[in-house]
Amino acid sequence: MSFADLGLSDDLLRAVTDSGYTEPTPIQRQAIPSVLMGKDLIGIAQTGTGKTAAFVLPMIDILGEGRTRALMPRSLILEPTRELAAQVAENFDKYGVNHKLSMALLIGGVQMGDQVKALEKGVDVLIATPGRLMDLFGRGKILLTGCSLLVIDEADRMLDMGFIPDIEEICTKLPKTRQTLLFSATMPPVIKKLADKFLTDPKRVEVARPATANVNIRQWVVNVAAAKKRDVLRELLRAEDVTTAIIFCNRKTTVRDLNKSLQKSGFRSTEIHGDMEQSQRIAELDRFKAGTVNILVASDVAARGLDIKGVSHVFNFDAPWHPDDYVHRIGRTGRAGATGIAYTLVTPEDAENIAEIEKLTGMKIERMKPAGGEAVREEAPAEERKPAARRRGGRKVEAAPARTPEPVEAEVEVETAPVPEARPAREPAPQREATPRREREERSGRGRGRDERPNREPRRDAQSSQDGPDDGWNGPVPDFLKYTLGA
Repeated sequence: MSFADLGLSDDLLRAVTDSGYTEPTPIQRQAIPSVLMGKDLIGIAQTGTGKTAAFVLPMIDILGEGRTRALMPRSLILEPTRELAAQVAENFDKYGVNHKLSMALLIGGVQMGDQVKALEKGVDVLIATPGRLMDLFGRGKILLTGCSLLVIDEADRMLDMGFIPDIEEICTKLPKTRQTLLFSATMPPVIKKLADKFLTDPKRVEVARPATANVNIRQWVVNVAAAKKRDVLRELLRAEDVTTAIIFCNRKTTVRDLNKSLQKSGFRSTEIHGDMEQSQRIAELDRFKAGTVNILVASDVAARGLDIKGVSHVFNFDAPWHPDDYVHRIGRTGRAGATGIAYTLVTPEDAENIAEIEKLTGMKIERMKPAGGEAVREEAPAEERKPAARRRGGRKVEAAPARTPEPVEAEVEVETAPVPEARPAREPAPQREATPRREREERSGRGRGRDERPNREPRRDAQSSQDGPDDGWNGPVPDFLKYTLGA
């Protein structure tokens, strides 16, 4: 099947061909005809499947007829992040080159004045993040009553970022008779409830099992000690044929520190995270796309939707906290049928996170240990982890469980039984005069407590200790033995 079989206009087909595409992806084949027919749609597809074009292409043809009105956009696309919104705008510019459609991009981090001016002229397509859209709506700078087409993109990401209440409020401000398209990589209960509430008899399109990682990506879990993560990462970056790589971290501070460390080690790296101004982030992404730098260290703000060609490797410097984030992170490589490699550096504390990822994706990730990175070794079985035996006085003694050592007054080592309660050393108390009964017990060895036993064992004959156990005889030598020995 070709794009011409999907019912797109000739002007749009020409723009698609000029962009280098000849065959639609599965999500495009299933979604585009339904959108052109005006149906509501639920599209479930993992990243890198071409779902952006699945709604951008038919929208261009739908909006080709009609005219714009000031402050009243004809269509609205909601995106969770600035980067995704900017990327969708690029798609409209590329595919709408033969159409006279106006567009406005409403995102945070840039001046609001230019955005308001664009709205005053009237736009066909409004691409916005929920926060900036709600801000402008509250200021009375925009009306949504003329919007006949709504796209909610990356709905599960919207849920993660807490935008669902904003989306519900936005939906109430749009006309009830409209076409609504919802795209998501997964369909958790909250998103299903949202779809049931705001979509009318939608067509469901699913091209891959939810949260299934791309089969074109070779995935590895690298077991490593936390203190050795940077060393192992540098080792992998140098050992692999890395052309373009994205390294994901869980925290913005980690992104900054890791980027500085890589630059000091001679790597051509840059960074992108939420604390940067939008203009800075766009500039660094452009450097990365142009090849000025070939390593991008990023937080999850860039994990979803970034379509950068030629990313050969993805490194999870930190194991993601949420299993869904793993699928979206590694989806930056292996796109459009290409192959890719994804490494996740895993410390012992990350075991539960990895188990959740494998449960979600339904596959066991291969394990590896770096050659020189001091990977974490598996613990020996319990019977092999007993304390080592020590020697005292030339004899082998099994080590007792570790406890706080008591002060020793002399260098002579002696064995004593464990004292039930440790007390500080002090002058020995004067002994009372022994009673006759006590004297008899002491002579016979009875009545002596564990703490009163002598500090040395009875002396043994060397021969008897070798031949067998002591028979207990300690009396005088009998006369018949003297006679025998003397003879």
